[in-house]
Amino acid sequence: MKNIAVIGAGTMGNGIAHVFAQNNFKVNLIDISEEALSKGLATITKNLDRLLIKERITEDIKNKTLQNITTFTAISEGIKNADLVIEAATENVDLKLKIFKQIDAEAPKDTILATNTSSISITKIAAVTNRPDKVIGMHFMNPVPIMKLVEIIRGYSTSNKVTASIMELSKKLGKVPVEVNDYPGFVANRILMPMINEAIETLYNGVAGVYEIDTVMKLGMAHPMGPLQLADFIGLDVCLFILNVMYDGFKNPKYAPCPLLINMVQAGKLGVKSGEGFYDYSEHRKAEKVASQFV
Repeated sequence: MKNIAVIGAGTMGNGIAHVFAQNNFKVNLIDISEEALSKGLATITKNLDRLLIKERITEDIKNKTLQNITTFTAISEGIKNADLVIEAATENVDLKLKIFKQIDAEAPKDTILATNTSSISITKIAAVTNRPDKVIGMHFMNPVPIMKLVEIIRGYSTSNKVTASIMELSKKLGKVPVEVNDYPGFVANRILMPMINEAIETLYNGVAGVYEIDTVMKLGMAHPMGPLQLADFIGLDVCLFILNVMYDGFKNPKYAPCPLLINMVQAGKLGVKSGEGFYDYSEHRKAEKVASQFV
């Protein structure tokens, strides 16, 4: 397995492409937007330069990594020789199903089809293909070049052979793959999102402020960042989407999103990417200034 196609040049897609290319895989990075491809390559270059400054890679590794990446705006062209296709498009069910119908129709019959979804059912995605045994989840963590974990999610029909192959491939990237089964939220978000939601409920109920809640979790529970800061980093719209997936999937009220989260998303306060969430990012991307709404 040497030829990898990555669909989507956003944060996750360019990170996945970076990691494969740095580990000597040939990568076709695909996005319908030329601008997104340019931004994705610029991000990969910037991240490689950071590694170079820290002496974690050499100039030669940087150059080879960039040489290993080819960009495409047409899915059909980018996947025609792929051993593995990884979809890293927006977390939208209809979009993902549309993409998987296309890649199933146009990719070689032995190609494995993977999705980086953080919550959508692998079984549901596999059902729109003619190769459900070759469909699997590869849930990378953000930022991909740094985070070691990859959740490997088996759909109902994913074969043992495909699962073993993707587990081994992940190890070749220097990652730690963990196999999980296909239930709403998988493992990472099934545990993480209720914690984030409870932190938002704690704020909503006036128990403590943004800074105080995050400080308790950082200093008391040894979390590298507080749950409200992490929600801003993930994107409050993404958090809401995942909670809704779990609520719909389990029909359990403990997964129902907090009204404050719903209101913030409706108001466009999405976190780092919108410039404001629980913190104000108008001056820099660090969560140092609590948003005026919560002061």
